[in-house]
Amino acid sequence: MEGSVGVSLHARVLNEIGQSIVRGDLLPGDQLPNADDWSAAYGVSRTVLREAIKVLIGKGMVESRPRIGTRVRPRKDWNFLDPDVLLWRYGSRTTAEEARSLFELRRAIEPAAGALAAKRATEAQIAELRRLLVEMERAGDDGERFAIPDLAFHQAILRMSGNELIGSLAALIETALVISFRLSDDNPQGQRHSLPLHKQVVDNIAAGDTEAASSALTALLDHAEEDVKNALAARAARQK
Repeated sequence: MEGSVGVSLHARVLNEIGQSIVRGDLLPGDQLPNADDWSAAYGVSRTVLREAIKVLIGKGMVESRPRIGTRVRPRKDWNFLDPDVLLWRYGSRTTAEEARSLFELRRAIEPAAGALAAKRATEAQIAELRRLLVEMERAGDDGERFAIPDLAFHQAILRMSGNELIGSLAALIETALVISFRLSDDNPQGQRHSLPLHKQVVDNIAAGDTEAASSALTALLDHAEEDVKNALAARAARQK
């Protein structure tokens, strides 16, 4: 029990400090409060706080030096591909401009993986994509149900590239997809309209057409970004 409590405390403190830095509550160059003050503020031990700071150092967000203390590093040094940093950056106040960066990242990776998959995919792998399509069809416009096979679909294509380096990006793409789904929850059009685009991707991979597979994935991502923009606009309209 103590172990699980320790883990949850560590995660809470890490998330709160990480989010405060990403929000700009603490700016690059700012010195973090001393350990005693923060331990009291968060109601945790110095050990828990030190472990959270070590993780933030590993993400490039803070640095600690003798006689200087712990300071926030410039944004250019942050590891924005880190799953935690991605989640902290894309919260409830995400703008369409910020979402664009997310889709630019996905466009740099997924269409290339789709082209390689068209060269290398096995019959079994293509059958798996078609099975995931069926699951998406069954989910319809139920966003939570749709997200599960959709996530598996995009991760499968990365692995089908046959490139272990690209396949290893599946965890990163998982975080990016989860953020995309969360941002598009309020999309008035639902999810069903993306099914023909998903099917086109599979058909092009099955046909071994590298250019068409890449183009189909780009089109799918373009439409997904439009969904996110519509959802963010709908959310902003409700908040007025």
